[in-house]
Amino acid sequence: MRKVFTVVGTRPEAIKLAPVIRALQADPGRFSVRVCATAQQREMLDQALAPFGIVPDVDLDLMRANQTLADLTSRSVAALDAGIAAFGPDVVLVQGDTTTAFCGALAAFYRHVEVAHVEAGLRTGRKDAPFPEEVNRTLISQIADYHFAPTGRARDALVGSGIDAASVFVTGNTVVDALLWMRDHVKQHPPALAGMLARDLEGRALVLVTGHRRESFGRPMEQMCLAIRDVADARPDAIVVYPVHLNPGVQEPVSRLLGGHPRIRLLPPLAYDAFVWLMDRAAAILTDSGGVQEEAPVLGTPVFVTREVTERPEGVDAGNAQLVGTDRAAIVSALLGVLANPHQRAAMSAAASPYGDGHAAERIVSVLGVRSKTARFSSA
Repeated sequence: MRKVFTVVGTRPEAIKLAPVIRALQADPGRFSVRVCATAQQREMLDQALAPFGIVPDVDLDLMRANQTLADLTSRSVAALDAGIAAFGPDVVLVQGDTTTAFCGALAAFYRHVEVAHVEAGLRTGRKDAPFPEEVNRTLISQIADYHFAPTGRARDALVGSGIDAASVFVTGNTVVDALLWMRDHVKQHPPALAGMLARDLEGRALVLVTGHRRESFGRPMEQMCLAIRDVADARPDAIVVYPVHLNPGVQEPVSRLLGGHPRIRLLPPLAYDAFVWLMDRAAAILTDSGGVQEEAPVLGTPVFVTREVTERPEGVDAGNAQLVGTDRAAIVSALLGVLANPHQRAAMSAAASPYGDGHAAERIVSVLGVRSKTARFSSA
C-alpha cells in the first residue's frame, strides 16, 4: 500500500486535487491517503472542498491577516515538515504553483520523500508574470519525481528544460474532471444562487468577472473595474456578476468603482457549484484566473484574459480565449464585440477544449500506484 500525503491550501488546489483525492480514497486496497490543508486561503479553501465531500485530515490553519509571502513560506515549510514526518508518506502530492505547493514540495524533499506534481510544466517564461507563481512552479519542477503535465505543450516545456522524459506523464488537466462532475451535480441540485439571481438574469446576457492576481493590484485593477463599468453602462440588456476575492487589494477598488451600479452584482467568493452554474450560463467571462481559462472552453463560454501573457496558451491558440490585458479600452472593445456579434461568440464557443477529457485523475492514480523506479529517493 502506498501512503500519499496530499497538500491543499487554496481554492484552485482544492478543486483540481478533489478528483485525484476521491480516486485515491476509492481504492483503499492500494492507497492510504492523508489530506493536509495549509489554509493559505481559509474561507475559500473550505468552500471549495465542501461540495466534493472532502474533509482535511490535518488542518494547519496557517492563514494570517496581511501575511507576507516570506512569513507564509517560513511557517508553511515548518508545519508541513512536521505533518510529513508524522505520517511517513511514500509520496507527497502537490498541485499547481501556489506557495502551499512549493512549500509542500520543499518539505518533502527535505524529508527524502518523493514528490508528485499535478499540473506540471506550465510556463510564461517571465518570472514576474504571474508573481510568484511562475517561480514557484519552476522550482517545484526541480524537486518533483512525478510530473503530471496537463498538455503536450507542458510536457515539451519540462523536457526542454532538462526534466527526464521518463518522469513526465501527459494526463490532461484535473480541472476538467472536477468541472464535468460538478456540472452534472448542479443540474440535479441547483445552488441557492440560481434562485437569488433568477430575476436579474432573465432576458439578459451574463458577463462573469473574476480577478485576483497580485500583479494587477493598483492601477491595472482600477482600469479593469472602469472597463467593467463602461460595459454595464453601454449594455442595459447585460448584467455583470463579480464574485470578489477577499484580498484587500481587490476588495477596495472593486467596491469603490463598481459598488452600487444597478447592473453589476458584487458577490462574496462562491462555492464551486455556484460558480460552475454561473460559468455555464455566461455569455462571456473576464478573468485573470488560470483555472477559469481551462474551465470556460469545456463549457463553450468565451473567455477574455486580463493578463499580458498566459501559461495556458492552448486556449488562445484554439480560439477559446483572448488576451486583453488590463487596458480599459481593450477590455471594453472585446466584451462589447462578443456581446454584439453572435458569430464571434459562436466561433469562440465551438472550439474544442484543449485541456483534457475528464479522465486525468484516473491516469494520475494509475501512475502513483506503481512505485517509481527512477525517483531520487527510496521510501522503502
